[in-house]
Amino acid sequence: MRTDSPSRITLDKATAENFPVAPFFLPRAWRDDLMAVYGYARLVDDIGDGDLAPGGADARHLGVGPADADDRLVLLDAFEADLRRVFDSTPHHPLLRALQPTIRRRSLSPDPFLALIAANRQDQQVKRYGTYDDLVAYCELSANPVGRLVLAITGTESPERVRRSDAVCTALQIVEHLQDVTEDLGRDRIYLPAEDMARFHVTEADLAAPHGGASVRALVAFEAERAARLLNEGTSLVGSVHGRLRLLLAGFVAGGRAALDAVAAAGHDVLPGPPKPTKSSLLREVGAVLRRARREG
Repeated sequence: MRTDSPSRITLDKATAENFPVAPFFLPRAWRDDLMAVYGYARLVDDIGDGDLAPGGADARHLGVGPADADDRLVLLDAFEADLRRVFDSTPHHPLLRALQPTIRRRSLSPDPFLALIAANRQDQQVKRYGTYDDLVAYCELSANPVGRLVLAITGTESPERVRRSDAVCTALQIVEHLQDVTEDLGRDRIYLPAEDMARFHVTEADLAAPHGGASVRALVAFEAERAARLLNEGTSLVGSVHGRLRLLLAGFVAGGRAALDAVAAAGHDVLPGPPKPTKSSLLREVGAVLRRARREG
């Protein structure tokens, strides 16, 4: 896939994810389609986070002038307009042009792509979440569409698989939030439910400390356990498919488990920086997920 420099920077972020995005063992067509979807999802998140490549090329591709190049809502509106061109004409942004063959080949609908834009619009307007249910509703926009797209690309959609995929994707989003508490707070965002913070007597000032005190670490452990329970849904999802797709989905689940292991190994003190899993821990978890899936299958 030929891309300009900002698009290459966006795609290169795949190596920093907790799970393999499009590993080498997949068929080339799947890899290309998964990377096209990843490029879309990463770019919309970068717009929402203000993390676009320097130089303003992304804004120019979207037809946004210099005066509005830092206005995230304007950029998201322009991005949505360009997304709609994917389905009825020719988009302007190179990552959306790269996505167009995937959408046509797999007969993908606009809905999951629009949901990811809606999640990033919400990030501009909602900085705190009162309840766990509120957070889960956000994950339905920000994370679950990606899993549904993976199932659609691989031709393995079913209501039960979608349900279990949603659980896994919500878990992965929660894990990422736990890893990024400090980074998110720097953006004036808190993805720890306010009701849970109150239960564990954690204040926003506690989250701004260099290290997590006992209350913060107890809160992180509580949310990590919730994520682990959701990841358990992934065992049946992995066991319901075969071949290389089984290995890919095991990698997604294992990535979440390995990240949770890293959080636990840090004593649930995530404030100094995101605890990251090692490659060896990820491989161990992949093996464990596959063994569990075979036993339960």
